[in-house]
Amino acid sequence: MQATYDTPLAVRAIGDINISAVSMGCMNISHAYSAPLPDTDAERVLLSALDAGMTMFDTATLYGFGSNETLMGKVMSKHRSKFMLASKCAMGGEDVNGDGKLVRVIDGSPANIKRQCELSLKRLKTDVIDLYYLHRWDKQVPIEDSTGALADLVREGKIRHIGLSEVSATTLRKAHTEAPIAALQTEYSLWTRNPEIAVLQACQELGTTFVAFSPVGRGFLGGMTGNATSYPASDIRSSMPRFLPDNYARNMVLLEQFKSMAQQLGHTPAQLALAWVLHQGQHIVAIPGSTQIKHVQDNAKAANIRLDAETLAQLDALINQTTVAGPRYTAQAESEVDTETYTA
Repeated sequence: MQATYDTPLAVRAIGDINISAVSMGCMNISHAYSAPLPDTDAERVLLSALDAGMTMFDTATLYGFGSNETLMGKVMSKHRSKFMLASKCAMGGEDVNGDGKLVRVIDGSPANIKRQCELSLKRLKTDVIDLYYLHRWDKQVPIEDSTGALADLVREGKIRHIGLSEVSATTLRKAHTEAPIAALQTEYSLWTRNPEIAVLQACQELGTTFVAFSPVGRGFLGGMTGNATSYPASDIRSSMPRFLPDNYARNMVLLEQFKSMAQQLGHTPAQLALAWVLHQGQHIVAIPGSTQIKHVQDNAKAANIRLDAETLAQLDALINQTTVAGPRYTAQAESEVDTETYTA
């Protein structure tokens, strides 16, 4: 079992833009996990990612109901030429009851996509978004219609490339008939293998870059010690099946073995998890998130780790769709995505 440092894994491309193979997911700075970082701390984390060589930053209308994009505009607009800017539409916070409280809404209608893009451009303080994803496919709207709206934005010069998030290979192919899809983003890691069913192959065939979010298993593969009973209700892991006590106890057995492998190789667990993802194809990019500068710096180094065939085989056998306890989403969350699933 060996791991060495090399450079071929360090650079990938989305469309005509070269980026770092490990780039920056910005969600947990403002949304879904622990409390949002204060702006001063968030600025340090974001700039540390840029200093570490990360050259794509991934945000969304949904994150903090616009506050993450506002933060990105405040901190990163002055460095705009140094990175690829990715954001997302069709899912965001809306005052549906007229009481001033924002509720998460999925709306992939062409009108809403274009409305959200205009708002994102203002918050991000930019004239163009390099990569703009349909955050969720609104199943009430044909994917061709939502993709067509994104293609209009390309023609208008407001976005450069089109992306999709959490869709199946079939939906990707349908969308691709309407306009080229530069990137498809879905959860992918040792413990979430759904993209291996069909999406990774479809992306390769179509020239679509696959962007792996939560490549460290929502922190689990980084060596975490908490579980659902220790998270506040605002943390999305508090209701995720894999973090519930019974499943978590079974998964911790796998984690201890994984941490031992990382130690033998001289890497952090997160680095080993990221290196594994990147070894699954040259068309794959990983976007781990972090609120700690040291973790950001460590994550960036994972792009240059080379794993031998023996190590990859051992990792595959240890943590996979049959050894992990619990599905990745609740039934409600699963109903909102279009990705393929393994049958029991």
